[in-house]
Parts: sequence; C-alpha cells; structure tokens
Amino acid sequence: MKIRIEKGKAEGRITAPPSKSMAHRLLIAAALAEGKSTVRGISMCEDVLATVDCLRALGARIELCGEDATVYGMNARNSSPKEKLFCRESGSTLRFLIPIAMLSDAECVFCGSEGLMRRPTELYEKLFAEKGLKYIKKSSQIEVCGRLMGGEYTVPGNISSQFISGLLFALPLADGDSVIRINSEIESRSYIDLTLYALNTFGIEAGWADKYSLKIKGNQSYSAKDVEVEGDASGAAFIEALNFLGGNAQINGLNPESIQGDSVYPQLFEALKGNSPVISLGDCPDLAPVLFALAAKKNGGTFLETKRLKIKESDRAEVMAEELRKFGVCVTVNENSVEIDSKGFHAPAECLSGHNDHRIVMALSVLLTAVGGEIDGAEAVSKSYPEFFEHLRQLKIEAKEI
Repeated sequence: MKIRIEKGKAEGRITAPPSKSMAHRLLIAAALAEGKSTVRGISMCEDVLATVDCLRALGARIELCGEDATVYGMNARNSSPKEKLFCRESGSTLRFLIPIAMLSDAECVFCGSEGLMRRPTELYEKLFAEKGLKYIKKSSQIEVCGRLMGGEYTVPGNISSQFISGLLFALPLADGDSVIRINSEIESRSYIDLTLYALNTFGIEAGWADKYSLKIKGNQSYSAKDVEVEGDASGAAFIEALNFLGGNAQINGLNPESIQGDSVYPQLFEALKGNSPVISLGDCPDLAPVLFALAAKKNGGTFLETKRLKIKESDRAEVMAEELRKFGVCVTVNENSVEIDSKGFHAPAECLSGHNDHRIVMALSVLLTAVGGEIDGAEAVSKSYPEFFEHLRQLKIEAKEI
C-alpha cells in the first residue's frame, strides 16, 4: 500500500493505542492462570493476534470481543499442540512462548515469516542444549521438546530482553527454584521490569535479587485476574513527534507512572533541541527511527548503543540512513552508533520505502508532514498500530491511500 502525506501541522486529540508490549505479557500470564481472566483494552494488531493464535494452539481458550479478551487458562505442563505455532512476524510471540512450550514434554513446532525465522534465537539453543533439551532450528521452523526444569540459567545482558522474559514466564511453573544470572551490562532492563510487573500482577513471586540476577520460585500457580492494558508510549511517541514539528496534538490514555522504557521520549525529544545532542538508545531502541527522523529535521545528533537495531524487523539504522538520504541528510552508521548531519534537509524527490517495518513507516510519515511525499509499504503499520493513519487524519493531517 502506498500513502501520500501532505504537508501540514497536527491539531486535535486522540487516545493512545494500547501497549503492545503489555498486551503480550498480560495475555500470556492470563493464559497460564487457573480459571477465567479478562484482559481489557488490547490492540488488534498483527503481533498481538499472533500471540492470541499461539496461546490458543497451546490450549488456552481466548474469546475476543471488541478490545477485550476473555481468557480461560491452560495447563502448560500438559500442553500438546496438534498444529504448528505460527508467530507471523512477532519476535515477542516467538521468544516468549518457546520456554512455555517446553514446560511440557510434548514436541512443539514454531514457524513464522521468513524475516522472523532469520532473527536470532541461538541463546535458547545454547541454554537448552546445556539442559539436555531438544531445540532444532531450521530455515522455516523451530522444533522444541522439554521438559524445562528449574535451575540456574546464565545469559548475556546485551541480547534481546525477550529471551529473559520468556524464561521468566515459564520458570515459575517448573519444578524447583531458579536463578537467571546476567553476566554483562543489561540492555532494555525496562522490558524485563514490564514482564515482572505482569508476573506479580498474576500472583507470581519473581524479581531482582541484585543488579545482575533474578530469582524465581518454582512450582507456583498463576492466579486469574481482571486487568487493563495501559496506553502505548512507543506509539504515542510518533504522535508527540508531530508537536516537535510545530503541531498541537493531545494524547489521552497514557499512564504518567508507566514503567515502559519508551516513556522517556519527552526527555529525548527535548534533548534533540540542543546543538549536536548525544543520546543513548540502550534502554529504548524502538524509539530510534522517530528520533533519527526528528534529528534529520532539527539539529542532527549522535546516537549511541545502536548495534541491536540490526536485528529488528529491518536493519533500522541502515534503512533509516537510506531513506533520510532521500531528504538530503547525511547519515553515518557505525558499529554501535549513528551520526546524523541535518544540513541540506529538503523534500524527497522520490517515493520512500517502509522496508516492511512498522516503525520505519511511522517515523517517515511524521517527517513527511513537514514537506509532503509518498511512502510505499505503508501497510506495515498493522503490525503494531493499525489505526496510525486514521489517527493522523483525525489530527487534520492529509494521508491518502494511492
């Protein structure tokens, strides 16, 4: 799908989309609980629907009505899926559910898009080989077979926090207490804290023992709950970015006390107003595309801890560099940093590409409100924020499907 966005300034009020990160976590916790839970205010985006489909395949009964999900929990230790678990393009779904599937000693097969199957999962292969468990990764699927037991698990801190979260969901149901030791500085600690929040909400004892280790009591049970998903700071950042470009958009539905890592976006936007700002993305890598876009329009900047951008839906540093050059902006991508020189910024003379990445599409859309232009592959927003273009229109930004 190709979208044309006309130059304009945002004006109006919208409600922030539900947090995809919290929806995954609360749905999984509800599916692991005994009895009936309700998860209110979920987004019907592709990633969340992938988690719903896979939880159903594992044995949970989930009824969707509007933005609410009624979840009847499963016994993960006796799960025996009869079909492959199709994760679409959702890395969260895949990495969260692999350890859960291994609570049972039944074989389970995960699959997904080609892009998802290329994303790294070698850490699980190493951890499970040490425990004598089956983990076979092929080009189009991953085959696993448990049973996962409690114990000590050592992981590096510079990998996706999704691996740690996957273990955190499963280990409370395993036999024996567990410790997850992290042997280097932790990136995206805030996402681990979101998982702990979901676990604690559903009655699970797990938490930080110290800066580099997590303790999880074994043989626990999740308790059914009625919960609501808070607004998504990641999605709200794209709307707030319109104000950075001179708009006046109001956002309802955000939790001022949220522990979402991306809730730091107001401070980072403020930092972009300075000359030659230097910003670390270690705890908020998902903000990279929109920060790069705003830096290109404003004062440029240097962004640190960008190495992990290679393993997202696209190589986000490289593809943003490619697209920003169409605006006349010089972008230098280094091993673990990105430098943006905003001199020469102008309207693009050619169509932009979304690179099948929802955050790239939204970041470029924000930038086009300053100059006008077209984006191909705009349908990628359905992965996390399917209402994005409708919200732009509500804010008086003209966004036409071509």
